[in-house]
This record gives sequence, C-alpha cells and structure tokens, in this order.
Amino acid sequence: MSNKILFLTGKLAETQLRQILTSMQPEFNYHVHQIGVKVAGLMTVDLISRRLKDTFGANKIMLPGRCRGDLAKLAQQFGIPVERGPEELKDLPLFFGKQAHKYALNNYKVKIFAEIVDAPNISVAAVIERAQYYKTQGADVIDIGCLPDTDFPHMEAIIQTLKAENFIVSIDSLNSEDLLRGGKAGADYLLSLTSDSLWIADEVASTPILIPAKHTDLSTLEPAIKHFQTQGRKFIVDPILDPIHFGFTDSIVRYHSFRQQHPEIEMMLGVGNITELTHADTNGMNALLMGICSELNINHILATEVSQHACRAIKEADVARRIMFAAQENNTLPKHISPELLSIHETAPFPYQLDEIQAFAAQVKDPSFRIQTSPDGVHIYNRDGFHSGNDPFTLYPKLSVENDAGHSFYLGVELARAQIAYQLGKRFTQDQTLSWGCATENHANKIDLHTFKPKGTTFKTED
Repeated sequence: MSNKILFLTGKLAETQLRQILTSMQPEFNYHVHQIGVKVAGLMTVDLISRRLKDTFGANKIMLPGRCRGDLAKLAQQFGIPVERGPEELKDLPLFFGKQAHKYALNNYKVKIFAEIVDAPNISVAAVIERAQYYKTQGADVIDIGCLPDTDFPHMEAIIQTLKAENFIVSIDSLNSEDLLRGGKAGADYLLSLTSDSLWIADEVASTPILIPAKHTDLSTLEPAIKHFQTQGRKFIVDPILDPIHFGFTDSIVRYHSFRQQHPEIEMMLGVGNITELTHADTNGMNALLMGICSELNINHILATEVSQHACRAIKEADVARRIMFAAQENNTLPKHISPELLSIHETAPFPYQLDEIQAFAAQVKDPSFRIQTSPDGVHIYNRDGFHSGNDPFTLYPKLSVENDAGHSFYLGVELARAQIAYQLGKRFTQDQTLSWGCATENHANKIDLHTFKPKGTTFKTED
C-alpha cells in the first residue's frame, strides 16, 4: 500500500487546507475529506466515528489538532493509525518536518546542584520539602548552604534525612568545621576546598569541589589538583564565575583558559552569580550559560532560586541543558529544538496575515465571534462585521454585547489575551491560555468549551 494520509476537516478550513497541502508538495499521497461541520477544530472522535464511512484507501488519518476524544477508539474502528495534526493549519509544513527536525530532550550531561541557601535557619522538614521541589524542577544534587557565623546544629539530621530519601547531597561552606561535619554525615560533595583545606577530604569519602586559594589566580589550584590526581581520586574544579561588572568577562576567560590547560578535568559553573544578580529574565541567561557549559564541557552547575525574579531558574537550567545537549549531538544551532525557553516571544507568532483572516471571515455565516491576531493587530469578527484594533476598549463598543454579562466577560478575557500576544509577539489561539514556556507551572492550557459557553460566544459542533 502506498503512503496515503486522509485529512479530515470542516467547511471553513477545507479550501485553506488544500492550498497548504498543494504548496507543501508532500512526499506522501493524500485525500481531504470535509466531515460536515463548519469548524474543523470542534469535531470530536464520536462525531467522526458516526460520520466517516470511507477511509479512501488511506493508511493514516490526520485530525485537526483541537479535535477532542480518544484517538485509539478511531484507530481500532478503522484499522489504521489516527493522529492529531498541529492546532494551526499554517503549521502543517513544520509538523511534517519541512522546516524543522524533532529532537529528543531526554538526555543531558550537566548536573544541576540546587542550593538551599538558608538551611541553618529552617527545619529538617522544610529542607526536605524544598529538596523535593527542586528535584521536580530537574535538580540532580541538593546543596545544603551554610551561613557564616551561624550555628547549624541540625546539619547532620538534614543530610541523613535527605540521604534516607535517596537524594544526592552536597554541603556548601567555606568553614572547615562545617565541611568536615557534612562529610562525616554522608554528604556526597564538599563545596568548596582550597589547597589550604585538602586535609578535610582525607577525613571523608565526599567528592571535593576545588576553588582557587586566591580568587582569580588559577595557579593556586595546581597543588590541590596534583594532590587528588596522585591519589587517583575524583574531584571537580570551580574557577568561580563573577557577577557582571565585577569580573564577569575575566571569569569567562578564566574558565576557557582552565579548560585549555586541563581538557579532561571536571568543572563547575556557579550560574547563580549571573541569574540572581542581574535583573533580567533568567531563561535567556540560563540558555547562554548552558551554551558556555556545552562548549567548554562543564558538566556541573550550582543554581539558586533566592531572588523572586529567579523563581524558575532551576527548571530553566534543566530545559537549557537538554536543548544544548541535543544541539551538540546533532551538530546544529540551538534553534527550533524546543520552545520552552521562549517565554516572551515566539518564532512564529502570527500564522495568518490580515488578508487571509479577512478571506476566512467572509465565509462566516453565524453570530459566534472569532478572534485572531496578525502583524496588523487584533481582529474580531462574525457574520455581522469585521473589526480590527490594538485595544480591547476600542473594540468592545462595536460588538453589541452590553446586555450579555457572560458574553462580555468572555470576549474581554479573550481580547485581553489577544492584545498581550500581539504586543509581545506571541501566538494567540482563541479559547486557550497564552503559552509562557517553562516560566510558569504546567497547568492545563485549554479551556473546556462545554464548561463555560455563554450564548453566542463559542462555536457549536454540528451533528
């Protein structure tokens, strides 16, 4: 059997679907079947099951991306695979790999040490709770941060409880007594030792992270490096990343210089000195820092979420390390691999131009409002008119919904989302929340149209 795909669509989208498939010049055969509903995205599996009588010799069925229901049911009924396509028709070329390759993001090299900076001042239970959160965000190691001149009587209890919960643990202090206690309590890593405190590592089994005895002077690392190389013992070197305007560029040069001198030694990058101490969105910073790690083969980072603006820093670092790994493995730029770090802007925010939206609007014969965006602004239309603007307050008086509170509320929400998307350069899809990538928690992204449906507001299926 030749490769043939059956595309199911609705009345309004049929012409455009055919045009896009023709322009794609696909390597597969296809048949377009209009299933008898006006809006393709609102067809359901049950509706298709009742209406589709012929698969037209296809060996796969492609449904609109917003089609609801269990696809396995259809696959069993028709005896061929059933798949959802993209939510926007304009994304079909991308979906079929004409513009991008799909990359797996399940591999990475960089380990994330997530620091709990105020551990001496919080309870064992609170540390465990924080550690569990960091683990869900992608942390590999939980770093217990000590505080200068602060008693830490429950350090051992914290480390031992974390270990009992199967966490990998590091203890972080410049105080020799803290490091020795942490190592004896079972910490897996010691942050940080210098050539003056190597004796601590001789007392415990923990892996040491080494820093220069004199800040910026890499030569002070050499005695410590030789000490552990002679012992055949694992260690990690952290040349120290400095904040912007306090040595940042010189510290990047320092990392590069160290890697040239020691191609095989494991290294750590303390990314918090940039993400915490720069008031800019941290997802871009993490992408760049993970790119440096990828180029210099730095396989450990120390990350924090202290400042409120850095509240997703660990998750962002997790996504960034996976993107950079995929880019490196595939010898490609870190583009079109994942949209998760594109919180504010998107690669293709406006799938349709104004003339295309106007052509679609001319086919609409019902009172339900459609809202779309283009590079020219926000557009709202139904059978009674087509209106464009950049401000929901200027559009609202043209809609004649003043006497319908539910309808007004719904359109206000959707127009506000459309305005935000237009202003930022984001993708807007009616009845869906805007996508912010990994900058927000992974809540459901779609509204159930049957849960809140003021009269005349949402589209109706036809059956």
